[in-house]
Amino acid sequence: MEVIQLTTETNITSGTPSVLAIGFFDGVHLGHKQVIKEAKAIAHEKKLALAVMTFTPHPKEVLMKKPGVVQYLTTMDQKIAIFDALGVDYLYVVEFTRDLAKLKPKAFIDHFIISLNVKHLVSGFDFSYGHKGKGNVHTLVDDAEGHFSVTIVEKFTDETEKVSSTRIRELLKEGQVDVAQRLLTRPLKTKGTVVHGHKRGRTIGYPTANLAVHESQALPKTGVYYVTTWIDGQFAHGMANLGYNPTFEDAGGSVKLEVHFLDYHGDLYGKVLEIEWQQYIREELKFNGIDALVTQIEEDERVIRQLF
Repeated sequence: MEVIQLTTETNITSGTPSVLAIGFFDGVHLGHKQVIKEAKAIAHEKKLALAVMTFTPHPKEVLMKKPGVVQYLTTMDQKIAIFDALGVDYLYVVEFTRDLAKLKPKAFIDHFIISLNVKHLVSGFDFSYGHKGKGNVHTLVDDAEGHFSVTIVEKFTDETEKVSSTRIRELLKEGQVDVAQRLLTRPLKTKGTVVHGHKRGRTIGYPTANLAVHESQALPKTGVYYVTTWIDGQFAHGMANLGYNPTFEDAGGSVKLEVHFLDYHGDLYGKVLEIEWQQYIREELKFNGIDALVTQIEEDERVIRQLF
């Protein structure tokens, strides 16, 4: 898969004739995959390349002038890997800027779609484009002016509710990482660098990896979780505590992610790990002493070991 960066300033002279799936695609969840699946089927039928167009950063960050206002379900690197695995030939990554937000709908189509030699465009039912989102699925055909045809994929529901990135974020706030996993078709992944902590864990027999995580990554609600990861090619099970460490620290601190990996004893400092959230175990608790804390951790370990 070829990844191509685009801006409003890019001089786009031509592109490989393609069927293009367009959207922000945060999480690349079941609903998004219906759009890409449809585009892939049309590309196969028409013997054209399969392309995807996504955007970075999220429009809210630019329009609200608040970097970090959006918690992403997938980083751009994760998105790229997912699109590649789905068989996409070309990935167009468009930088969302205030200049792009000012483009009239027709100007957006001319610059980013027609210039790329798109022959067929596939979008979700709620796709919008151009200044203030004035362009939508009802204006696409007119704005295409015969240069490309259009397919709109209807709302995809899980039972009775629409599958959406917003819904998945709400599930995470409730700790329902297992339900989120079903809608994402894979576990939520959180990437972070292992940094030095207070080293309390090793004194009680449960050393932890303290992960520094970028604030833009979506996290579930605080609590104890069963997680997994790969460490130097070795699959590892772990128990994670996401929270404020109330037994040792006063209220008002920042959220910390600490993971004890079961049956792993190597040095992790400085390593970049990608944690997969598997299941919520319990809420974070404040204990009266070390003995009570250790007793609960032992119980957490027992519960988690029964899950794999």
